[in-house]
Amino acid sequence: LHVCCCALQHYTSTFTQQYTTTNMKLTLISALVGSAAAFAPAQTSTSTTALNAEKEMSKALPFLPRPKLLDGSLPGDVGFDPFNLGGGDKASLINMREAEIKHGRLAMLAAVGWPIAELFDRQIAGAFGLQSALTSTGASPSLLNGGLDKIEPDYWVIVASIAGLAELSSKETKEEKGKAYIAGDCGFDPLGLFPQDKEGMMAMQTKEIKHSRIAMMAVLGYAAQEALFRSPVTEETPMFFKSVL
Repeated sequence: LHVCCCALQHYTSTFTQQYTTTNMKLTLISALVGSAAAFAPAQTSTSTTALNAEKEMSKALPFLPRPKLLDGSLPGDVGFDPFNLGGGDKASLINMREAEIKHGRLAMLAAVGWPIAELFDRQIAGAFGLQSALTSTGASPSLLNGGLDKIEPDYWVIVASIAGLAELSSKETKEEKGKAYIAGDCGFDPLGLFPQDKEGMMAMQTKEIKHSRIAMMAVLGYAAQEALFRSPVTEETPMFFKSVL
């Protein structure tokens, strides 16, 4: 009996030691696996990196990277500046946006005034006993069409004066509003059409810049078409300017 008890005690001691050793090994392995997992890259980081890379591409030209300055904060910004004309800093970009807005507003006036002149200038001039300012082909006077010599000097003085007043008003508005100044703001809104809330302001500015860009392309098309075909744009594409009724 004594021998049996000693054997059982020896067996129990050996089993306990083996169990303890095995348990320690499992604990150590678990700790090592946990440590390795802590340094392993997470799956979500890959997805986040991919999303960030996608966001960095230009909306207008998805195969090109988005210019760094065009971060989407300006109205109408779709990351289109393949020749980097926006400049190297924010101040240069704002100056270019100011120029774009002002040229766009002139283009919107020209896009309407150019065909109206070709359609009605002769009638209006005849009603007042004046000579028509159109060219011999009936096209609007321009650098490519000629006919600018028919324009009275008084007209240019009036145009230059209005432009000067607009620039002075824009400068005063910029000094008055400081950091709150919006590019192109010359303090002219007699009908109160400009919204006061942030979302409305962004939407209105986006509409203006998009219409401006379309108008600039339209005026370029007018000039190129009349220079090539030597006929008024209203005659070349009457479906856009003359009633079908």
